[in-house]
Amino acid sequence: MILSPADGRVVALEKGVWEERSFSAPVSRVSIFMSPFDVHVNRIPISGRVTQVHYQRGQFRAAFVPEASSVNEQNAVLIEDRLGHKVLLVQVAGMVARRIFCSLKGGEEVTQGERYGMIAFGSRVDLYHSPEFILRVQVGEQVRAGETIVGEYP
Repeated sequence: MILSPADGRVVALEKGVWEERSFSAPVSRVSIFMSPFDVHVNRIPISGRVTQVHYQRGQFRAAFVPEASSVNEQNAVLIEDRLGHKVLLVQVAGMVARRIFCSLKGGEEVTQGERYGMIAFGSRVDLYHSPEFILRVQVGEQVRAGETIVGEYP
């Protein structure tokens, strides 16, 4: 099972999203908006190895709008589990949040539910995954980092 990487509200579930940083293929995306009232600590959704960490400077648009995923400042972390499943976590800074913290450098073994970073004051986390992933959340649902099951592989 894959756990939520963030506390917040699911604002988008998208299939067929082209993600070229880590997958170079169409994938699915779960976007979780963290309001200023949510806990902003981010957690690991699956146990595995961190195979890639990439920071990108960008704009600071409101994190709940769709284009924030492509234009805002962000930090991407790719994790691969022992079965070869991959998830990409993208911490996206928002209009107020201008600080992304991530303790991962790449190559680490990580455990599901452990803390890996945070984003200050209202932001979002996008979780990219392969299309066969079975979603267990809906748009508008409140989720909790390290607790809510976002989905699972068949």
